[in-house]
This record gives sequence, C-alpha cells and structure tokens, in this order.
Amino acid sequence: MSIDVRMRLRTALSRTTARLGEAGIVSSSAESRTLIEAAARADGPLVLLDALPEDFDARLEELVARRERREPLQLILGRAPFRRLLLETAPGVFIPRPETELAIDLLLEHARSDDVRTVVDLCTGSGALAAAVLDEMPSARVLALEIDPAARDLAARNLAAVDPERGEVRTGDVGDTQLLADPEPVLGARAGGVDAVLANPPYIPADAIPREQEVREHDPARALFGGGADGLDVPRSVVALAGRLLRPGGLLVMEHADVQGPSTRALAEEMGSFVDIRTVRDLTGRDRFLVALRAHPSTPSTR
Repeated sequence: MSIDVRMRLRTALSRTTARLGEAGIVSSSAESRTLIEAAARADGPLVLLDALPEDFDARLEELVARRERREPLQLILGRAPFRRLLLETAPGVFIPRPETELAIDLLLEHARSDDVRTVVDLCTGSGALAAAVLDEMPSARVLALEIDPAARDLAARNLAAVDPERGEVRTGDVGDTQLLADPEPVLGARAGGVDAVLANPPYIPADAIPREQEVREHDPARALFGGGADGLDVPRSVVALAGRLLRPGGLLVMEHADVQGPSTRALAEEMGSFVDIRTVRDLTGRDRFLVALRAHPSTPSTR
C-alpha cells in the first residue's frame, strides 16, 4: 500500500467515524470500515489495496450520507450476514437479525436425535431461516411460506443462491383457514408430514412503537406488527398451522418478543397438540423462542 492510499484511508476512517458518531450510530468505527471497504470495492482487507477507485470519495460520501439518515447498513450494502451466509436484502423487506440465528441451533440440536428431512419456514420474509437450513442441513427439503410478493421474490433468490433444487418459496397467509384445513395445495406439504416448523412471525403489539429509527422507517409494518392488542394474532396462526403440519415428535421453533414467553407457551398449551413446551432465551438472556414438540394423538399437552 502506498503512502498516499494509506493517508487517504486513514483520513476517510477518521472523518466517517466522527460523522456516524454524531448521527447517533453506536458502532460508528466498525460501520465506517465497512462503508470504506464498499466505496473502495475491496475484495479483502484494506491494507492490501494498492490503489483506490477514481470515484472513491464520491461513492463514500453517498454511502455515508445514507447511513447518516439512518438507512440500515444492510440496505446500503444490499446484503446481510446470517449464520454462514451473506443474504441479499431489499427495501421493504424485513432485515435478518442476529438473534434469529439461534433457531437454527435449536433445529440442529433436535436433528441429532430425530430424523429431519422436511422443514417448513412460515413467515419467511427474506428467507433467512430457510436458506440457513439448506446450507447447514444438506439432506433437508425446505418449504417457505410468505404473504408479501416482494419478500417472497427476495426469499426465492436467497434460497436459489444456496440450493436451487431443495428449497421452494410459496405464497400464502398463515391465517388462511383453507390453508389450515388442507395445507398441501398451497404449501406443498401434507398435514402430519413435516419434521420441523420454524417461524419468525410479526409479533409487535399494535400500540408498541419500535425504538430504533432504522426499524420504524425501513422495516415494513406487515413484518413487525403481529395483529391484536397483544401482537399475537399471527403467532397464534403459526402455532395452529404448525400443529396441523407436524408429524408426532416434530419440532416447532417460533421467535417472539422478550415479554411474550408466557403468552406463547399458553398458545401452544391451548392447542392441545404439543408437548415439552418451553421458552428458550437468546444470547442476551431474554426470552426469545417458543419450542415445542408435536404430541402423539394420545399424549396430553405438557409444559
């Protein structure tokens, strides 16, 4: 790296970090490096660069200005990390979150003692969970369901980038009574024939306001608010549909808000078709996932 390139990068890092810090971005230093790498079109570490593109300064200014306006970094870059993958992102589609990744660990743990060949991802959004299953479970078939056309198309691209043969995205509403009565025409999976159901549905209560500006202004309301005063209308439909889809012994993992552990366990208990109902905490110690097994017909629901 030449002295000129080194000095330009050092100056760019200092100025960008200061600007992002003034904009209220906590991880200003790390995000500055990411934006500089994008502006430099770097395929590797910045220290390996011999030269900067002619439009480096202009491109960096554009990227930094967008982040100053609190546009999510994942939308600026057009990608988001999730597990071992870099997923494509798109405006108007829910951005994958790190806390959701634990759902895959729960599935893999279950698969060590039970055969998992068909996995359904309800409310798939960008397809993050479905794509991760394809990536980490090479023998599994994955069916994803999404109601929003833009999210459905993005999910289809993310699944195809991992494996165009084993994954499929279908259009449907988890609250559709016809889907619940007979899921196979819409979802491609027969009732009682699925080994695991994953879901990160919308679950925010109607009167709750997301704290983060990026969430309020860029994540679609349909992917945030779960319906009803408690935000559990969509999660309730997810649990009901999972009870219909899963074979006895099949696994349900559903993400929820950190205050909804007791409420979501109650949903599973009220269905009367689940056993081993529990709440799993995320890495910060907050209640995050409803986990349950589909009961055998003669087995009562248990917590």
